[in-house]
Amino acid sequence: MDIILVPGFWLDASSWSEVTPALEAAGHRVHPLTLPGLEAVDAPRSGIGLSDHIDAVVARIDSFDSPVVLVGHSGGGAIIYGAADRRPDRVARAIYVDSGPLGEGGVINDELPAEGDDVPLPPWEAFDDADLVDLNDELRSAFRALAVPQPRGVAYDQQRLSDERRFDVPATVVACEYSSADLRQWIEAGHPYVAELARMRDVEYLDLPTGHWPQFTRPRELGEIILAAVDRGAAVDSPH
Repeated sequence: MDIILVPGFWLDASSWSEVTPALEAAGHRVHPLTLPGLEAVDAPRSGIGLSDHIDAVVARIDSFDSPVVLVGHSGGGAIIYGAADRRPDRVARAIYVDSGPLGEGGVINDELPAEGDDVPLPPWEAFDDADLVDLNDELRSAFRALAVPQPRGVAYDQQRLSDERRFDVPATVVACEYSSADLRQWIEAGHPYVAELARMRDVEYLDLPTGHWPQFTRPRELGEIILAAVDRGAAVDSPH
């Protein structure tokens, strides 16, 4: 199976480096992405918006002959959802890592402070305590050294969706800072944050208790969870 890994804000393909071994060892072809504007600190980010990041994922989907698995962390969840909307018949499963699908007209986070075309990684004090669980000083230093400013348009642009077949794409939600029980309660309460999840026809919820960056804090476990979700999906799709 071809597995496309989409990082969250401020991160490039290398952020998945400790997650991929379990997937590769199982024989899957893994494709971590560096999205437009995230190539380097001095990369141009003017004019890059959410649609450009979705386009990049769609282009990668189209480069394969068979359906793929999409994995999106944090803001990458909105991106893979947009890609699934454009190619619902080409996505075997969408896996949301401490993230979820972003509905029509929603924005990923337009409250992040921008500096021109850039959204730099904020100071740690700007994050909630739940975000930072298990992210020790060493990991914080490594993360900040790796971080690249996010294109402002990706954070601020509205999501545009057009194909309701996206609700048929099987999904896995890896719940980290909030539990799967929390998500189910929000769905029952009709919370707008989970409105798209509530409309999906095939969703599983898996818990990986940690902060917002499990690819750093619990990478081996995250790899195993992704692998299990991919393998379950393959088992369901295989002929009996």
